[in-house]
Amino acid sequence: MNILDKYIIKKFLTAFVFTVFIIVSVICVIDFTEKNDDFIQHNLTLKQIVFEYYVFLFPYFSNLLAPITIFIAVVFVTAQLAARTEIVAIMASGVSFRRLLAPYMAAAALVGLFIFALTGWVLPVANKERVRFERAYIKLPYRFKGRDVHIRIGPRSYVYMESYDNTHNTGYRFALETIDSTILRRRMTADAITWDSTKQVWHLTPQLDRTFRGAQDEVLRSIPARDTTLRLTPKDFASHYREEETLTLPQLNKFIAEMQERGADDTATYLSAKYERYSYPFATLILTLIGVSLSARKSRAGVGGQIALGFVLAFVFIIFVMLSRNLAQVGSLAPLVAAWVPNSIFAVIGVALYRFVPK
Repeated sequence: MNILDKYIIKKFLTAFVFTVFIIVSVICVIDFTEKNDDFIQHNLTLKQIVFEYYVFLFPYFSNLLAPITIFIAVVFVTAQLAARTEIVAIMASGVSFRRLLAPYMAAAALVGLFIFALTGWVLPVANKERVRFERAYIKLPYRFKGRDVHIRIGPRSYVYMESYDNTHNTGYRFALETIDSTILRRRMTADAITWDSTKQVWHLTPQLDRTFRGAQDEVLRSIPARDTTLRLTPKDFASHYREEETLTLPQLNKFIAEMQERGADDTATYLSAKYERYSYPFATLILTLIGVSLSARKSRAGVGGQIALGFVLAFVFIIFVMLSRNLAQVGSLAPLVAAWVPNSIFAVIGVALYRFVPK
């Protein structure tokens, strides 16, 4: 690493940190004005608002807007170098454009590794506090609205509830079924099942137990009200608002495996979050390549015009990310594909721009 590399990396990282601080600070101020009524309604002090919410919201926005801030930092630094003809002087000294790109990509890789560590292990811890605050003071009280709920709780065991009241932790029209392949072996039903938080068990109203031994052989018996344990807790019916953001990468992998084992059909959100944590850091490299390729030459629009173009392209990338995420959540696109579509499209754009840059 020579003096030029250190010079570019220092300017890039300094511009990146400064851009993050300015943009995220402005967004937090706007967010405060939008949510101020909720804060007043709950009589929250400024200390509570800052240290229980915005301290954790700031890193969330910093990660969310990383493509924008990185792109703007790259364009700002490179456009300044071009405006002062420093790039012309550098290339006139025998440095190729590919070599000039090296310190940018090194800095982008460093930022990408930091983002991966942040989203995989650090940010989820902060998100837990942010989500807890939003549930308590900003979101409306959660009500479970699912009907005809089926949950697999074992290799052969399935639970059914017609409805569930998460306020009283009570399920109605309960059934516990034992199924071998496609053959129903046993079905136990109860009018209601209620969670006993003291004993940490479920309380069942009187049950009707049917055991099937053949097509015409059925054993029927009544069971009085009792307590029992199931591989099921009220947490399974609690709010999953932004839950994927509160799980570290190992926890997310474990949670997805448990959901798939239970036969859940709503894993797309969690799979998208998992794959995005791997794809997002690569966006720093791709957007850095595009940013340098676009701003390495002097422009009649000046530095301001190039920064404005950077804003537009970075926002387009964010739109692609959100669109792909939504398509994955509704089942129109596989989560793995959705996570890499924005990177793939912009990688093609980056390579095309790089090929047309005068070298």
